[in-house]
Amino acid sequence: MRKLLIVCSIILLISCSKEEVNNDIDTDGIANNIDNCFQIANPNQQDTDGDGIGDACDDFNDSDKDGIADEIDNCPQIANPNQEDTDGDGFGDVCDTTPANKVPCVNGFAGNFPCKEYDLLLHIPLSTFNASSGNDSWGWTDTRNNREYAIIGLNNGTAFVDITDTENPVYLGKLPTATVNSDWRDVKVYNNYAFIVSEATNHGMQVFDLTKLRSVTNPPQNFSAETTFTGFGSAHNIVINDSKGYAYPVGTSRSGPFAGGPLFINIQNPLNPIDEGGFRNYSHDAQVVTYNGPDTEHVGKEILIGSNETEIVIVDITNKSNPIKLSDINYSNVGYVHQGWFSQDMRYFLLGDELDEFRFGNKTRTVIFDFSDLDNPKFHFDYFGPTDAIDHNGYVKNNTFYLANYTAGVRMIDITNIGNKSITEIGFFDTYPTNNIAGFNGAWSVYPYFESGNIVISDIDNGLFIIKKSN
Repeated sequence: MRKLLIVCSIILLISCSKEEVNNDIDTDGIANNIDNCFQIANPNQQDTDGDGIGDACDDFNDSDKDGIADEIDNCPQIANPNQEDTDGDGFGDVCDTTPANKVPCVNGFAGNFPCKEYDLLLHIPLSTFNASSGNDSWGWTDTRNNREYAIIGLNNGTAFVDITDTENPVYLGKLPTATVNSDWRDVKVYNNYAFIVSEATNHGMQVFDLTKLRSVTNPPQNFSAETTFTGFGSAHNIVINDSKGYAYPVGTSRSGPFAGGPLFINIQNPLNPIDEGGFRNYSHDAQVVTYNGPDTEHVGKEILIGSNETEIVIVDITNKSNPIKLSDINYSNVGYVHQGWFSQDMRYFLLGDELDEFRFGNKTRTVIFDFSDLDNPKFHFDYFGPTDAIDHNGYVKNNTFYLANYTAGVRMIDITNIGNKSITEIGFFDTYPTNNIAGFNGAWSVYPYFESGNIVISDIDNGLFIIKKSN
């Protein structure tokens, strides 16, 4: 009997000993029934995401408890269940401490701005420039160091911004208007100088040395012009032919000697502009080129294409003392012949009529002409865009037509197949998201000629934009 009791006691002790070992399988000092990870030692019982499963054996770690696993959460320490990442750098907005001006075009928007195939790199509002409206824009590349500068016309002057690094732009300063404020200002660049005109009374042509932008140490500065040419008062626009060193103010006084037609100003010495006459025929805007197109009779000549309110006028201005009108042309449903630009091969001319959408109710219309014979230009076809917006300024780079389209922003149009009467919108960036009506708000102008691919847009209401084609 005593032997049986001893045997039973031994069995009981062994049984109890086994039970104690099984109560802490991972031997971390925490009993299985209260261990949040009983098969893997975790004596501190760490449970970062609070789901009752210890971190050591939790396949789903969610430190910020936002429903997104840490391993795929773009901000694992701060809750952001929508995973917003406006600048697309992989860090969620709520924990992204890196300043980022870039806003990618995603699902048809870059932030609040409608877009297609073009990202927003930088937006500077008018308030930064202490201005109430914007107008024209252009660009300058400093060939000494390849830095890029955006130039934007304002109601009260002209602003200069170093946009070489759009994440760290520098507003360098402003050249105030020469006289009074005006909603109309225009600027072009020649030989490291900016030439600025305005419809402000007695404004003349300001000449500003852009190389001064290299040495600005305390931006923004209040700049002064190197000289102001006062051979005319106000002007709506200015055109420059880089290859010849001439500036052509247009839209000057109708009571002047050339009735608002283009003036011929020699700017080969930018600090000493010389008046060399003009052409008597009012021009609202123009393009002047040293011609190298298909009309062999005129190759090498200096040709002016005037957008003259009711018609286009083609003039040989090679001899400034004897300009020769080659031809003119108009078209059906003329609203206001505003501005146009040659295709790269100078065979076609793309014209914007500023008032036809407003007066006739058609979609944005670009009128294309065949200029293969400058003495006998011909209508080629009409292109209609997808919105009701009014087209304003348009420029061609390679086979893309960049069209500032007021309320519809800037539209990018592939003109590769222009010879077959077919051009196609391939992208856009809408700087004025309020509407796309036939009104006079939004994108005034666009400058697409930087080697970097950065594109400058000036918006009447919303200031300066830098965009770039999406990767």
